[in-house]
Amino acid sequence: MFDAYCGIGTITLFLAQHARRVYGVEIVPEAIEDARRNASINNISNAEFAVGAAEDILPRWQAASLSPDVIVVDPPRKGCDPRLLDTMLQLRPKRIVYVSCNPSTLARDLRVLEDGGYRTVEVQVVDMFPHTVHVECVVGIY
Repeated sequence: MFDAYCGIGTITLFLAQHARRVYGVEIVPEAIEDARRNASINNISNAEFAVGAAEDILPRWQAASLSPDVIVVDPPRKGCDPRLLDTMLQLRPKRIVYVSCNPSTLARDLRVLEDGGYRTVEVQVVDMFPHTVHVECVVGIY
């Protein structure tokens, strides 16, 4: 399992309980330090974290013959980098879980993934910011 834009590893470490091995990537070095610390505090030994841009790190993992069943992305408001989307399509995981805080970039990125052969199966909107226009969406793509 790959977790792109993993931050402090919240999703990565939760999924580590259900996966053989998980890999998280985040561009903020301090967040990766926290992710590693969180893994240690929670006695999770099957999680590995890398500092860097997801669009740079995932191709390296691909070159190292790592092949995930699931890719989770939780990108910033600007959405996924096109190079990351291309790499995801090359890796062909069984499932992609896309967590989005921006419905317009989510729609744009889903178009790329669906044109690449995936199908949006489930969408759950979560109103984490009541009385604002902001919503989170969690999308299952197969």
